Amino acid sequence: MNQALENAASSEVVELRIPARAEWVALARLAAATVANRLRFSIEEIEDVKLAIAEACTAVIQHEDHGEFIQLRCEAAQDSLRVRVHDSGRHDVATDHQRMNFDEARIAGLGIFLIRTLMDEVSYDVHPQLGTDLLMVKRLAGAPA
Repeated sequence: MNQALENAASSEVVELRIPARAEWVALARLAAATVANRLRFSIEEIEDVKLAIAEACTAVIQHEDHGEFIQLRCEAAQDSLRVRVHDSGRHDVATDHQRMNFDEARIAGLGIFLIRTLMDEVSYDVHPQLGTDLLMVKRLAGAPA
């Protein structure tokens, strides 16, 4: 319990909910960039974060069964930025399996390649009723892996 309180005290969280439409992606990019800037990431690293956010949001918007909103959660820890992108759309996991391998099922093709290249850690969970959670982590230079 004390560990959870210490972790909460040592990080700052920004949450944003935007309509799942292309014209709102810039706001998600700006919010993530602002949090990354507070952590003293370089300009190049901030651009990487912004591009990863744009790719994640675009993948949600392009999926035909996306939810009405995209939820973005940026957590600034001492040595890293954790970004969670949540889409509450419903998915037919069996159909997704048939279209492409599960690793690429929800975060389309080149977008996931770019996200993995730009961020230090990438994981996601696809749930048929609850939607998709994409977690991306960018560590400050010199921070332990």
